[in-house]
Amino acid sequence: MKRVRLGGSDVEVSEICLGTMTFGNQTAEADAHAQMDRAVEVGVSFFDCAEMYPVNPVRRETFGGSEEVIGRWLARGGSRDRVQIATKITGPTQLIRDGAPFDGKTVLDCIDTSLSRLQSDYIDLYQLHWPVRGSYAFRQNWTYDPSAQSRQETLDHMADVLEALKTARKAGKIRAAGLSNESAWGLTKWCDVATALDAPRMAAIQNEYSLLYRAYDTDLAEVAVNEDVTLLSYSPLAAGILTGKYANGNIPDKSRVAVDKSVGGMGNLGGRLTARALTAADAYADLAGQHGWDPVHMAIAWQLTRPFKVVPIVGATDTAQLQHLIDGFGRELPDELLRGINKLHRLHPMPY
Repeated sequence: MKRVRLGGSDVEVSEICLGTMTFGNQTAEADAHAQMDRAVEVGVSFFDCAEMYPVNPVRRETFGGSEEVIGRWLARGGSRDRVQIATKITGPTQLIRDGAPFDGKTVLDCIDTSLSRLQSDYIDLYQLHWPVRGSYAFRQNWTYDPSAQSRQETLDHMADVLEALKTARKAGKIRAAGLSNESAWGLTKWCDVATALDAPRMAAIQNEYSLLYRAYDTDLAEVAVNEDVTLLSYSPLAAGILTGKYANGNIPDKSRVAVDKSVGGMGNLGGRLTARALTAADAYADLAGQHGWDPVHMAIAWQLTRPFKVVPIVGATDTAQLQHLIDGFGRELPDELLRGINKLHRLHPMPY
């Protein structure tokens, strides 16, 4: 498998990343370990986690569980030098720390806690999961209002956190830093402040990106190219919509929609499951079939054609799903199929 350097850092990872947000919840530990074993076998060395995982649902009593699952796998297999681990500190939008924003001290404390759970001496990529000033991610774009933000407070916060990341990197606890659910302005200022402080520049930004959600394509892509930042794209299958499993109103057992509804959730995949999204997914599936491609394989392979550095994060609730993903690795999309994707994008823009 091809290797990708994260931004301007010295962290080199596989061009595909395995997400772990279901480990310890929908995915039992034995299956999670089997997935990591299989991933390494095929060259996937990059695993992404977060202190708030597992999710679906997010529960106070399970915070840190996915990191612990990874930690026991690392302790069992002695594979630390063969893999790259990314994790995140949660922002103020979740239940952890009662929704309080993080500062530099919190970052240092949380790095130590994550290291303990991961049973590791270092984290390859440490990410800030949500901006403390707010974000338009997860369908908040429809009502996003940044007018109450304080530019100076934001810059002061960035400086405080970057000093902490600088301290952690100097101590050997992290190798690189990254963002998640950030905007173009936010990414630019994080880079500028880091340069001024000789602190770690952001090597990666983990934002949503798929055939159905392409907000990254313009301003963020321009910033990332010019600042040398790699996109880690989450939900590259649009939370499963692009697999076709929700077509015709189907809700498969143990799917994200079914699990969410079972615990009293909305069951709409964080606002993604709309009639327009299902129509678009059908169109992409039809296109894939016309060219002899599986729609899942097409959706992932397309990401690797983009004119900027991107590492798609794939996730699977069981090893069978992971193997289906693996079966499509290494294939390149023909030009005619790419032209068809471009046409469909214009016909089905922003379906959620």
